[in-house]
Amino acid sequence: MTKDELISRMKGYEWTDFECKRAQRDVPKDVYSTVSAFANTQGGWLLFGVTEKNGLLEASGVDPDAFDRVQNAFLTTLRSGQKLNQIVNATPYVYDIDGKRILAFHIPELERHRKPVYLNGNPWDSYIRRAARDERVTDSELHRFLRDSSRSAWDIEGVTDIEVESCIDTETLRWYQDLFYRRNPEQRQVDDSLEFLQEWNFLIQQNGKRVLTRAAVLLFGHDRYVRGLLPRPVLDYQRIDTRFDAWSADERWHDRVIFEENLFKTWRGLVAKYSRIAEHPFKVDPATMRRNDDPPDYIAFREATINMLIHQDYGDHNRKASLKWFTDRLIFWNPGDAFATKAQLLESNEKDIRNPLIVNAFRRIGLSDQAGTGIRSILRNWRELGRRPPLINNDKAGKSFELILLQAPLMSEAIQRFLKGLDINLTAEQATVLAIASIQPVLDVTDAAMALNGNLALAHHALEYLCNQQLFIARENSTYSLTELTRSRFDQAEKAESMDKQVTGQVTGQVTGQVTEDTAQVTAQVTAQVTAQVTAQVGHYCAEPRSASEIMSELGLKHWKTFQNNYLNPLLEAGFLERTIPDKPQSRFQRYKTTEQGQTFLKQNRQ
Repeated sequence: MTKDELISRMKGYEWTDFECKRAQRDVPKDVYSTVSAFANTQGGWLLFGVTEKNGLLEASGVDPDAFDRVQNAFLTTLRSGQKLNQIVNATPYVYDIDGKRILAFHIPELERHRKPVYLNGNPWDSYIRRAARDERVTDSELHRFLRDSSRSAWDIEGVTDIEVESCIDTETLRWYQDLFYRRNPEQRQVDDSLEFLQEWNFLIQQNGKRVLTRAAVLLFGHDRYVRGLLPRPVLDYQRIDTRFDAWSADERWHDRVIFEENLFKTWRGLVAKYSRIAEHPFKVDPATMRRNDDPPDYIAFREATINMLIHQDYGDHNRKASLKWFTDRLIFWNPGDAFATKAQLLESNEKDIRNPLIVNAFRRIGLSDQAGTGIRSILRNWRELGRRPPLINNDKAGKSFELILLQAPLMSEAIQRFLKGLDINLTAEQATVLAIASIQPVLDVTDAAMALNGNLALAHHALEYLCNQQLFIARENSTYSLTELTRSRFDQAEKAESMDKQVTGQVTGQVTGQVTEDTAQVTAQVTAQVTAQVTAQVGHYCAEPRSASEIMSELGLKHWKTFQNNYLNPLLEAGFLERTIPDKPQSRFQRYKTTEQGQTFLKQNRQ
């Protein structure tokens, strides 16, 4: 973190990865809950010598006489293994602001085998970082950490209270064996079911007895045994025949299937659903589950669906995976975060996985790409279709993973017109990154790589060239955005995608003669500055008071000034949002809530 970035972050805003303490002469007692939260989530910055005054953060400095003592006491405690159950190697930095010395420490995220990090020898005294708060873990959250920290994978454990012969669904196993030997003709053919299961570690010896692994039950078990092992559905599939931003959770789905059967039967059931509503409806060969005339988006659907089936946390019995199919996007959600970072997910290499037996079972029959390439296959397929890059939300605090496949085109007519008007020759990759920046106000290298088949090196080169051409500007924290001059060449139509323009047009048409003059004014002001999709998203999210950091996280934004100027202020000025503490705009406890006029706007938006 540079000094300029530090000053920027101190301007009245608390960040998810940024916490300030006064710590003038001593280490604050509550600081270790923040250390636990950062180490258990995604890491973060901890500052000593910063004070809140009149709702703003300002440098107060650590007392010069106590500076070394405070720093040494804090670092010694982190490395002693006494206050915390794990040694945390924080990196210290010193900044001088207006003659005041500030101590800054970067707290790294710990690897999963060392989580949870807790205080005073009590695992229930563990914390996670959510928005700008340190939250003590619930019982369910603690158990998720403990499962993921185990050196032994959940799916390889034996199930001792199930009869082997009666558990296995013969049809599913025969289907699997047929595919397995077609794809692996060099393997010695084993016809006996139990011998085949034992050959591939689905049937193991435990205390002198042959028992099925949990993976075997989930992959090949009869329905009742699957339900016995997993007392919640494998997957909740919903088809919702409307756009995401026009849908309310109170509205009923148009087709729904609760899958409570083994994973291969679930997969085949999902393919049957997909084949009816795909871009080009088709029939699937029941033997191979493949065709040469697969619909254009089949690869992305296959990889996203199987990713959801093979990587979810099946030890979590309180939350079920879901697939929501809207007219403008597919949302895949599953309990259990990815152990890799977002950038690491784009790399083509082996990754730490939660369910090794389940993962390998799918890969042996070709129902998933080679290890470590699934996300890249999705990105490549989506780019070939000319669509916006998928969105990934790997929630370390909530321990969940969400993948969103957006159906909207990346190169709208407005963006194409803008590119044609440039006097600079751009490669396809550079034009793609420029198009992303016209939609997403601030992006980093990983965001750019998401649009380039996951190629981080290509993203680096594209961003560097666009900066050299003065189309982009490099900002703090390794982020980028369009220059003011470039941004000014986009009018409001060029900022909006075709999907947003359609929604805006529908709302504008409904407003005429149907809503009050005040609501019409809100609609005009909001949609003139913020796209209808974002307006609706913020409005629904802020039905309950939310902090600025929570709203930014909901929108996937990272840069405070961009959020403030392009989103928050226009919504406040239009009367769509209101502050919960209006007399102290900069208060650290400030929250934002949708107004009555905003609620009326949302109701019209849904019609």
